[in-house]
Amino acid sequence: MLATAQNVLPVFLMIFAGWLIVASGYLRPQAGDALSDFVFKVAVPVLLFKTLAEADFHGAFPVRLWIAYFSGVAITWAVAYLLANRIFRTDHRTATVTGVSSAFANTVFIGLPLVERTVGPNGLVALSVLIAVHLPVMMIASTLMIERAESRDTGKAPGNHLALLRSLGRNLRRNPLVFGIVGGGLWHLTGWPLAGVPGILAQQLSQIAGPAALLSLGMAMRRYGFSGNVAIALTASALKLLLLPAAVLVFATVLGLSPDWRAALVLIAAVPTGVNAWLIAVQFKSAEALAASAITLTTGLGVVSVTFWAWIVSRL
Repeated sequence: MLATAQNVLPVFLMIFAGWLIVASGYLRPQAGDALSDFVFKVAVPVLLFKTLAEADFHGAFPVRLWIAYFSGVAITWAVAYLLANRIFRTDHRTATVTGVSSAFANTVFIGLPLVERTVGPNGLVALSVLIAVHLPVMMIASTLMIERAESRDTGKAPGNHLALLRSLGRNLRRNPLVFGIVGGGLWHLTGWPLAGVPGILAQQLSQIAGPAALLSLGMAMRRYGFSGNVAIALTASALKLLLLPAAVLVFATVLGLSPDWRAALVLIAAVPTGVNAWLIAVQFKSAEALAASAITLTTGLGVVSVTFWAWIVSRL
């Protein structure tokens, strides 16, 4: 367990360092925004490109990986929704945001550096395959579910789903992560080695991605805070940190994923709630405080839960 903690702790200490840099006034919050832009638009797309360009899939078919992960997401989301709506008596929109907050993992800013550090190259391949569909699947599901919940709460007719999907498609086509994934996949298909000057440049930018992502997340943490219904936020956080990785572990084992792919999926499921949960809540003006609290709680408690799950998968 101590060796596992030594691998996980630096990840969360980097987040804390970013928070401290801004909280102490040493740098302004705008510096974190600029660093986050660099991470999202340059460093991480290059890391994804390099990972997929050099990947050895060992003949593995990614559909089983997607089924294992999103089956865990569906179960966790459903449990969170039912608890919020039936036990805490919230409206359907708040219950849906509770589900999003319990199931939307921070795959990029925490997941990538964590998997790179604890699992290695094979884990990064699995994560890259997941990221290829994670954002579109989660954004489409979240948006459709909240629109449906809004219709049930207010009686308002649901919007044009086709127009909504087209809008999401346009956003994804401009997403830098998509460029990295598609570019890396195409390079992989050519069979060319990623060597020489392009290889050196990709290597150097990839090495920056993990630390920069963690620092930028820490620098942004002050905007979320902790408020709203504490009981629901704690429930969503517990489901995110405990139920989701447990469910993913079961499905990954049943579907026979390799140890590295299984470990990567479980660790991704165990990381704190992603900032997209808050962005979705803000977009629909529903339960913003709940989503922000879930991000803060899961990030604060994540060092313990991630260490636990990293120890579990290391013993399987």
